[in-house]
Amino acid sequence: MIRKARINDAKAIQQMLADHARHGLMLSRSLAEIYQAIRSFYVIEQDGEILGTVSLQIWWLDLAEVRSLVVSEALKGQGCGRQLVQLCIDEARELGLKRVFALTYQEQFFARLGFSVIEKSELPQKIWGDCMKCPKFPDCDEIAMAVDVV
Repeated sequence: MIRKARINDAKAIQQMLADHARHGLMLSRSLAEIYQAIRSFYVIEQDGEILGTVSLQIWWLDLAEVRSLVVSEALKGQGCGRQLVQLCIDEARELGLKRVFALTYQEQFFARLGFSVIEKSELPQKIWGDCMKCPKFPDCDEIAMAVDVV
């Protein structure tokens, strides 16, 4: 079952993100950050366990980011990641946003969802709002991808 995250899901979300961060697949997020952004998260819950998550962060009038996408190994290849990203795209469209982007190592996955590679310089809000605080800045190795949702 995919649903909006609840406050009680925050620790499980943080653990999933931390596990993937340890393997170099993403950056971790603190528990405080997750609590602050809990309303932006969706989760996959199965038998009371959180097995996937994603967040939609709004950056500007017309721009949002799909971030913190994780699906457990048990669900990989079943379309769960696609469903989570599509929920974010649908929500962005409902909110009247025009573009959704992701910083990712999974270029093929996002390309199958209609995202195209863009220059990070097209995302000044993200760079000034998040990237400047990142330990990888300015040598980020993630790929910037975006899709128009209008």
